[in-house]
Amino acid sequence: MEFVGVIPEDAPDPRLAADARVRAVPFPVMELTPQPALSRLPIAGFVEGGLGSVQEEWAVTFSYTFWRHPENHADPRNERELDERTRRSIEEEPPWPRPAWIIETARLFRYPMLQEAVRTTRYGSERQDATVSSQLVHHANHVLRNSFREQLGLPTQIGVNFAGEVAHSAVAPASLVVDGERRSALHIDTDPFVYAVGFEVAERVVCTVVLDRDVLPFLDLAVSTLAVA
Repeated sequence: MEFVGVIPEDAPDPRLAADARVRAVPFPVMELTPQPALSRLPIAGFVEGGLGSVQEEWAVTFSYTFWRHPENHADPRNERELDERTRRSIEEEPPWPRPAWIIETARLFRYPMLQEAVRTTRYGSERQDATVSSQLVHHANHVLRNSFREQLGLPTQIGVNFAGEVAHSAVAPASLVVDGERRSALHIDTDPFVYAVGFEVAERVVCTVVLDRDVLPFLDLAVSTLAVA
């Protein structure tokens, strides 16, 4: 997330609008099962696509802050390594007052984030890519392209020269705990940087999860339907 220009101190909190939008989505939305090592970021991501008034794709994505020592969020061992420029942007206060929600959001950049870790996608009609397998490959490569560019030796410009690290041949049967019950799923367990797992939520609704392998030992890998009440 990036903020440009001077935002007035009384600017409305976009987290409220994002939360209302998630709750209005007309299909089940999945999240990682709440647990001490994770905090879901308060602003969801949305993808909508279609032709004219016909909506063909609608996706909701959630990112998370990862706490290696969840018993104390203030423990400096929770922080990630920051370059000097990033640290200054977080710590230095501008000469004008900022909204509280910007200050809170900026502080989160001190900690590791699982970017776009969970994606729930609904399709309006049958499409070749509207399968768990296709979405799993697409989601895994999306996370690799955006979060592991240095490790993959890619140019710094996002979207440049990336044919895809994960292939459909890597998809294999698996299982996943969903709302407390183990269900059939598909996973990708061959990439050195990420682990991916997905399942069919409902007709034309697919959930995929892509996580940094380094955090897996600290997590209970399970998903739950987001409560909207």
